[in-house]
Order: sequence, then C-alpha cells, then structure tokens
Amino acid sequence: MTEITKLVYEGRKDAYMRMLEEAKQSGGAGLAGVSFDLVNHGSNLEFIALGSAVRRQAAQESEALSFSTSASGQELYCQVDAGFTPRTFVFGNVAYSIGVGGSIGGAFRGLKRGEVPQYTKIFDQTRHLALSRVKENARRVKANAVIGIETSIMPLLGAQEMLMMGTASSHPALAGYQDDPATSDLTNEELWNVVNLGYLPISLVMGVSVYALGLASGVASIAKSLLGGNVQTLTELLYEAREKALERVEIAAEQAGADEVVGAKTRIYDLGGGLVEFMVIGTAVKKFPNVSTVRPDLIPQAVIQDRETFVEARNETRLSQPNATSARRTQKGPLTILVTLLIFAFYVLKALVIRHIAHHAR
Repeated sequence: MTEITKLVYEGRKDAYMRMLEEAKQSGGAGLAGVSFDLVNHGSNLEFIALGSAVRRQAAQESEALSFSTSASGQELYCQVDAGFTPRTFVFGNVAYSIGVGGSIGGAFRGLKRGEVPQYTKIFDQTRHLALSRVKENARRVKANAVIGIETSIMPLLGAQEMLMMGTASSHPALAGYQDDPATSDLTNEELWNVVNLGYLPISLVMGVSVYALGLASGVASIAKSLLGGNVQTLTELLYEAREKALERVEIAAEQAGADEVVGAKTRIYDLGGGLVEFMVIGTAVKKFPNVSTVRPDLIPQAVIQDRETFVEARNETRLSQPNATSARRTQKGPLTILVTLLIFAFYVLKALVIRHIAHHAR
C-alpha cells in the first residue's frame, strides 16, 4: 500500500531530521538510543523520534554530529569493541494488505489442509521489501553493514505495517559488502560474542510459511479437543509449517555463502479463519580470518541492562508496540470474505427466483 507506506515513512523521517537538528544545536557529537514512537490522535498521527545526544570528554566545541545509532550506551560499546564504526540510524517500512483477491483465493485454498501460496507470497514479499529499504539507506551513506536490526509489525490505518530499524555501520573485513550491505538482527551483546569467535554477520535471513488447517481437519481437531489429549492433526500441521519456514531460512543462508545461522527465532501469527503464519528470522554468519573483538573480554558495564520496575496499563493510542495478534484484528481472516460472498449470492439468487415467479404469474 504505497501511499500509506510513503505517508508513514515521511512522518518518521521529518521527526528524525528535527531530532538531528536539536542534537546539533545542543553540541552533540553523536546520537545514541534512537527510536520511534507513533501516537494515534484520532484523525491525526503523531510521529516522535527519541535519542540521546552524546559527546566525547575531550571534544571541541565545534565538533560536528558524526553518527547516530539505535544502540543504547551498553550496545554502542559492544558495537565499537566488535570493530564496527556506526554511521547513521536507518529504517525501512512497508504497509500492506492481503486484498480482496488474495483473501478470496486464500479462503478457498484454506478449505484444504496445507500451505496457502497466496498468503505466503504476499507476506514473504513484504518482509523482504522492508529489509531491502533498510539496505538501500545504508548504501547511501556508504556503509557495508546494518546491525542491531529490530523488527515490529503493527496495525495501522486499516492495514499492517512492518518496520525495521538498525544502525548502518562499517567494518574493515566487510569491504566486499559495500554494494550489498551485510545485515543482522543479533543484539549487540550477541554480535560481540560472535565477532569474538571470529565470525561476522553477512545476512539477516527470513523464512515465511502460511498454512491452513483445512475444513475436514478443523472439524476433527475440534472433536478431538473436546475429548482431550494430543490433537494429532494440529501437531502435524504446525510441525510441517515450522519445518517449511526453517528450510527456507537454510536455503537463504546457503545462497548468501554463510557457515551458520544463529539467533533463529520463530514468530507465529494467527490470521484467523484457520490460517497461521510462521516466520523464522535469524542471522547468517561467516568465519573471517583475523577477525576478533578489540578486547578479549566484555566489561560488565556492557551487559548490565536497566529494567523497568513500574509499568502502566497499555495505552491503546500508542501503535509502536509489536502486536502478535494484529494480523487477526486487521485482516479478519479469509472466512469473513467468503461468508460475505455467500450472503450476497443468497440475496441475488432470491431476487432471481422472485423475478422468475412474478414473470410466470403474469
């Protein structure tokens, strides 16, 4: 959904540029902990960019703002000690919807057990489109890597938005990745440990698979759930979908020339109507000669994290928190479309019958 994507991107970009200007006016040498917030004010959206301006202890008053990063203070230390030079905070987004055509096709396909290619294709394309936009922004600043990527999926303006944020950085051993920047969703602490072992991230890899339980299997599973015990049909379906997503991650890693995939995480989204999306996301890494961290050990201050001890009730107007159930609320599942079509067909048929009876009565 190009218009929504562009609207939200420009809103975030404007907020980010104003934050940069404020950091320059305060004499900051860099920006750390950059993040976005999005607040719904009814008919208006408020875009907020947050960060902390930092300075070197012996910096000159005229020192220019030289970098921005999504990393916090601890994470920034890990980045630098792992040999990465942060350049700029980058993000990429895409707003998308299944659409009526995809919903109808998925609805009929969902009557049968197995993968639904219409949904799998749409979700796979949107996931990788957001990543490609992050990489394009990194190329513009001549960075050869984007590290610390965070991904969020949220309902927005009747659609869904996938947002990826990270730090465009440079590492001397990744000089060959200038035209196709390496990407990683490892935490910065995990990144430090990987580099300490002699590996570098080369690609964030994703595997997507959307599966349908199927009408017959759904009825059987409901009956089995009433009796208790293992629901064999569901077990087999979920295992098959997960394996399919993992297989696609492995293929993507092999194509990137990786040695291993680390930090693999599984995300499950209930699309409604008996449809489930499995997404596996991880980082493909490769062994590089003479690569290690600056220091042999990570200092305690770099791993100690603040923890919130006071939590307020979630504010429904804030949209920036990832929500695993957003897909179900915004897409409603294909059965809604199918039921609507059946009701429409019923009234059309009813009108034709009445017209036929009236014609013969005359």
